[in-house]
Amino acid sequence: MKIIFLSVFFFFMLIPPLKAQQTADEKIRNNEIGFTITDLINGSYLLTYERAFGKHIGVRLATGYKGKQGLINLSGIDQPQLKTNDLTYSGLKIIPEFRYYLSEKENGMAKGFYIGAYMKLVNYRSDLIGTFIDSQDESFDVFYKAKINVLSLGIMVGYKLQVSKRFGIDFLIAGPGTGNYTFKLENVIPPPAEFYDVLNEALKSYSIFDLINADFKFNNNKLKENAQLVAFRYGIGVTYSL
Repeated sequence: MKIIFLSVFFFFMLIPPLKAQQTADEKIRNNEIGFTITDLINGSYLLTYERAFGKHIGVRLATGYKGKQGLINLSGIDQPQLKTNDLTYSGLKIIPEFRYYLSEKENGMAKGFYIGAYMKLVNYRSDLIGTFIDSQDESFDVFYKAKINVLSLGIMVGYKLQVSKRFGIDFLIAGPGTGNYTFKLENVIPPPAEFYDVLNEALKSYSIFDLINADFKFNNNKLKENAQLVAFRYGIGVTYSL
């Protein structure tokens, strides 16, 4: 969290003070704010700020919050011995970006095609609630509070369309990368010892982990695991030059 707050502070320190006496025609616009529309589909609100440096370079920061509601949820575990709720998650994310625009910047913000690199920091929370049946056919309630931290690095390509003097539409066409995921469980209702063997096996066959042959080894003394997953970004946002 310290990294997130320091990054936000650093980027917003880049915003220069506005000069009240400057007219719109005289002003060279080096700052742009925006809102990512497509993130609303998944219950996420993502605000952006971009600062231009020179004629081709833009440094951008996106910060936002994701609520539990959204169209994209992860289905729960559905195994003979273990059944859980669908996995909803909420929390904060911050995405610093470096962009290089192929066209030269004029008085307004840069536009046209761009390439660049990004880093994504995510801090999500979720509840894992379900029922476990042990080898003696005895049923137990399962309740965990889960924390998911993600650090992703990737490259991107996009296109910024200027629709008026100040407004634009930002198309992030593709942003492939790789992400390091850290999963941490906090026991609310302690399960029997054999629960973890069933949980680890169930996670191996879970859709997103099956693709990477993840080998989880959760137990009573080890409630934290890491996984390396493919990351991908895309989106459409509206922008406004200051």
